Amino acid sequence: MAELYLVEFKGSRREFFYNTYYHSLKLTEFVIIQAEQGEDMGQITRKIETEVDFSKSSRPRSILRTAGEEDIVEFEEFKKKESDHQNEIDTLVKSHKLEMKVVDVECQFDGSKITYFFTADHRVDFRALVRDLASRHRTRIELRQIGVRDEARRVGGYGICGREQCCTAHIRDFEPISTQHARDQDLSLNPSKISGNCGRLLCCLRYEAAQYVEVKKNFPPIGTRVTSPQGDGVIERIDIFREEAVVMNEDRVFMKVPAADLTVLDKKARAVNRPAPEQNNKPTTNEDESENRPENNNQENDVSTEDFDDTDKTSGE
Repeated sequence: MAELYLVEFKGSRREFFYNTYYHSLKLTEFVIIQAEQGEDMGQITRKIETEVDFSKSSRPRSILRTAGEEDIVEFEEFKKKESDHQNEIDTLVKSHKLEMKVVDVECQFDGSKITYFFTADHRVDFRALVRDLASRHRTRIELRQIGVRDEARRVGGYGICGREQCCTAHIRDFEPISTQHARDQDLSLNPSKISGNCGRLLCCLRYEAAQYVEVKKNFPPIGTRVTSPQGDGVIERIDIFREEAVVMNEDRVFMKVPAADLTVLDKKARAVNRPAPEQNNKPTTNEDESENRPENNNQENDVSTEDFDDTDKTSGE
């Protein structure tokens, strides 16, 4: 069976492709791949050694050949034009009085398509804009509406942890995230500390959430009075990674006790003297409570020209 590779394009867009023609390929090498229509160029980032189930998605297309020096030069020429296309469409958006923000422009390697990525609060009727662009460039034009998470992925950047954004580095699909994930991990609900560059809740809030929930099932609630071989006290917090309860006795001395050594003395939780959760002047809104909105899914608010009639996807030829 043909080898499977992960190829990356502009804006951290990654797709799987088969080495159908059995080329000798290396990581970080540029290759010409079979696009939906025409050809495109991308960079090999990983060889997939495990089996991948494509039953719920379209079968990957093929890697046609490795990119030569002429291909790379031609590709760079298209990339230089993208900033001009960006300035041009910004002007046209104003002239058409459309409420949209163009985030990025991507030219296909063979010049057969130009894709404009934009964000908007509402659905935008951009048919007249597409016709205007197609008449100017005499090529296939596609406008795609994306959400704020995909905008952050395409623009790139670094998170509050100092590392590259997860959506740029490795996340392929966005999953719903809510403030419950922060509560389960006893994190501050301060929006400035649990929000990413996109303004939505941090993707990393999901990473260890399941482990926190699973471990906490083995312990009484925080504030419960318990006894242990080390003495009596009140549970202050749960050390998830060591799977131990931090218990404070009457002398305000802290003890670490495994779940198996705990016995509940008072099931009614008692208030524990500890600092109140850090708050911000900005209250937590219903928007933070549930982020299971379209822009948090991989589908985002993606709107391509296929969502309108045939005049939307205009070819200038």
